[in-house]
Amino acid sequence: MQALRERIRRADAVVIATPEYNFTLPGVFKNVLDWISRGDDQPFAGKPVAILSASQGPLGGARVQYDLRRVMMFVNAMVLVKPEVFIGSAAGKFDASGACTDEATRKFVTAQMAAPRSGSAA
Repeated sequence: MQALRERIRRADAVVIATPEYNFTLPGVFKNVLDWISRGDDQPFAGKPVAILSASQGPLGGARVQYDLRRVMMFVNAMVLVKPEVFIGSAAGKFDASGACTDEATRKFVTAQMAAPRSGSAA
């Protein structure tokens, strides 16, 4: 866990891509976030963080992002507000190797990665 904490600390920013399980964060992922954030020297403080999610349903993980944003606020991360990326019906947008085959999805993700740190859309 210490190696992961150090990688986050050294990063200029963090991108979190997560699926939605039972309307929220996957349990193991939430546990990892909890362990990373233990102690006064937790590495997310002041760190720019972009969130994107995918789900089989049409909402694209909107509920997981709500919960994840609350967790990231608690650890004092600087979460990018816009543009938000929700990838609904994800199974039809990626090939067997995990490559995105959906042009609109690629555009949303590209816009998020190019967004200014202030969170405003370009």
